[in-house]
Amino acid sequence: MPEKSVIDKGATGRGVRQYHIGVAPGEVGTVALLPGDPFRVPFVAEFLTDVQDIAHNREHRTMTGYYKGKLITATSTGMGCPSTAIAVEELARVGVTSLIRVGSSAGLQPGIVPGDLLVSEGSLRNDGTTAAYVHPGFPAVPDISVAAELRRVAEEMAAERGGFTVYSGINATDDAFYAEGPEWISQLSGMGILNVEMESSALYVVARLRGLKAGMICACSSNLVDGVSVYADQKAALKGGWMRSIEVALDTAVALDL
Repeated sequence: MPEKSVIDKGATGRGVRQYHIGVAPGEVGTVALLPGDPFRVPFVAEFLTDVQDIAHNREHRTMTGYYKGKLITATSTGMGCPSTAIAVEELARVGVTSLIRVGSSAGLQPGIVPGDLLVSEGSLRNDGTTAAYVHPGFPAVPDISVAAELRRVAEEMAAERGGFTVYSGINATDDAFYAEGPEWISQLSGMGILNVEMESSALYVVARLRGLKAGMICACSSNLVDGVSVYADQKAALKGGWMRSIEVALDTAVALDL
C-alpha cells in the first residue's frame, strides 16, 4: 500500500475555489466588509454599483461591487469565532488583504443606545478559537490606522447628520450568547469594556498571523447594563446603525486605499 501522509491544512487549497466560502481568486477585491448575517450582505450591496452575487455557501454569502471607484467585497462570517476564522483564512487565500467587520454588538456602558456606533480598539479574547492559534497572552487588536480612520469617519458623520453617538474602546468577544449572565456582564462593565460581540477576536488574531489589516465598527443592538434586550423592539434603530456602519467602513476603505 502507498504510504499515507497527514494533511497540512495550512498548505492545501491555495489558488483554487475555497471549500467553505465558495469563492475563487479573481472574484474579490483587496478589501472585504464582514457582516455576520448573510442577509445583511445585500445591505452592503445597496451602496455599490456593478454588483455581482459571487457565492452563497453555508453561512457565507459573498457579493462584490464598486464604491467610489474601488472594488469592494462583502462576505458574511456567520455567528462566532470558528466560522469567522474560516472566512478570514479563505478570503486571504483568494486575494483579500484588509477586512472590516460591520456587525451588531451589545453595549456594556450606561447611555449607549441601539443604533449608536461602536468602534473597536481591541478585544478581550473570551473565545476558544484563538486559543488554538496563539498564546493566551497574545493580544487581539485591530490595525491602528483602520481603527483610527473608522473613528474619524464615524465622528464626522455624527457631527454632520446627528441622531447617534460614536463610542470607541475595548470590546469582549464571547463564544456563548446565552451564557452571558448578570455576573459576567457586570464584571465586563466594571472593567470598562465598551461592548460585547462574538467575532472580532478571531478576526484580529488571524489577520495578524496572516499579515492582513483588520478593524471593526458595530451598531449597538442592545444595552446589557441598561436593561435593553435584543428582544426589545428596536429594529429601525438597529437597521439605521447597520447602514451607517457600512457607509463608514466603505469610506474608510476608500480613504486608506485598502
